[in-house]
Amino acid sequence: MGFIGVGGQGGGHLFGGAWTYLTGGYAARRDVQVLAVCDVWRDRRERAKQRLNQHYGRDVCEAYADFRQVLERADIDAVLIATPAHWHAVMSVRAVEAGKDVYCEKPTAVTIRESQAVLAAVRQYARIYQAGTQQRSEYGGRFRLACELVRSGRIGRLKEIYAWRDGGAIAWPKTFAPEKPLPDGFDWDLYLGPAPMFPFDGNTGPHRFDIGELNWGQHHYDIVQWGADADATGPVELWVENGRSCYRYASGVTVYGRPYPGEKVGGNGGVCFVGEHGRIAVDRDALVSEPPDIVREPLRPVEVHLDRADSHSGNFLDCVRSRLRPICDIAIAHRSVSALLLGGIVKQLQRPLQWDPAREQFVGDDEANALLDIPHRPPWQL
Repeated sequence: MGFIGVGGQGGGHLFGGAWTYLTGGYAARRDVQVLAVCDVWRDRRERAKQRLNQHYGRDVCEAYADFRQVLERADIDAVLIATPAHWHAVMSVRAVEAGKDVYCEKPTAVTIRESQAVLAAVRQYARIYQAGTQQRSEYGGRFRLACELVRSGRIGRLKEIYAWRDGGAIAWPKTFAPEKPLPDGFDWDLYLGPAPMFPFDGNTGPHRFDIGELNWGQHHYDIVQWGADADATGPVELWVENGRSCYRYASGVTVYGRPYPGEKVGGNGGVCFVGEHGRIAVDRDALVSEPPDIVREPLRPVEVHLDRADSHSGNFLDCVRSRLRPICDIAIAHRSVSALLLGGIVKQLQRPLQWDPAREQFVGDDEANALLDIPHRPPWQL
């Protein structure tokens, strides 16, 4: 494997972190050897290289500033991408074109057109893609159980879903701060990538171009989609209510990008499902219901049983070998990130929108359709 981006998120995957659920991370796995690390910060990549080579007891890992050098290596089967979000789609497409399988952190893309490009490339080159929306696999299976109970009719007809977080988007800067001296060992051009070139201003944060819940929201909307049985579709109507994005599926289910009133469970990556006969709320810490017996009664054999994976990284590696689709493959990731990004668009326009989930465009609205993409700086067009 090669690791592209070895800061907080990527370094956690590589060596073990709060979201990896495996002591020692990928480096500790006996079925993986990390041959390359890549980061625009020299100190980060060199530290990761040194630590890996010490771990392996020999010099097997190389460090790179430019991810294209990682993709050129024929001895690398798969890459994990944990860079700032504006790079995710471009790197994913380049990786699958180079014959690599991909585990990519969320969000899958920062525009719907980018996400479509990733979907098309993964299918064209027949690669494995796992989105870093690990809630379908981890946390003791409580997210899966919540969605199984909802789809089995435990709360009656599903009416509403409260996603806690609303939509997100991205915007390139329109004004520029005075130029500052470039830090030693930092590649500003490669940090910007598809973003427009502008003077270094000292801001190297991973979310500097984000609007709204772009970083965190795909976790919530992935579970919204799963529980609503909407993995292959999306909303048909969007609007803004009390400053938060909301939308409605063709089934009539309404999604609110805010907490359910009075419900404490759901904020940590979760949602609250509301039906005719009760509600179910789930997040990384808890699964509760009203009335309480809904979640206490075990799932019966005749009820809905969803795809199961007990390790997100393990599921990815199993699928690299088997060539089966992982639990958060690109088709699922595309629809969940689209729900998030559509909310970002309606928040920017502040007016109701009609969306065609089959054609993936707004109905009769050129202004809204113009926000489905964002310009990419050469040579990073998709």
